[in-house]
Amino acid sequence: MQRFMMKSKIHRATVKDANLNYMGSITIDKKLMELADILPGEKVQIVNNNNGARFETYVIEGEENSGMICLNGAAARLCIPGDTIIIISYAIMEDNDARNYKPKIVFVDENNNPKE
Repeated sequence: MQRFMMKSKIHRATVKDANLNYMGSITIDKKLMELADILPGEKVQIVNNNNGARFETYVIEGEENSGMICLNGAAARLCIPGDTIIIISYAIMEDNDARNYKPKIVFVDENNNPKE
């Protein structure tokens, strides 16, 4: 049996920009992507703590150490600058692997700098 498990998350990131006219996706600071083991093009779920919206999109790599979290395209209607969000990635795992897997959780401050 396989299970669909949380692989990692970036917890309480602050949306810095929203670009309705872009084709779609979320732009994430490269450093945060590396810490959370998220790849460009990877599917993620976004949870908006301000309005309760939950949606899926794919990731575009942003400038490293910029703190950039930008919702693009239609997603810009669901999050606005200043909103606090959770970015979650998932993986399909064999049952035995899933039982022992520890997801990566990246906590950030209000400027999206990783907390120690």
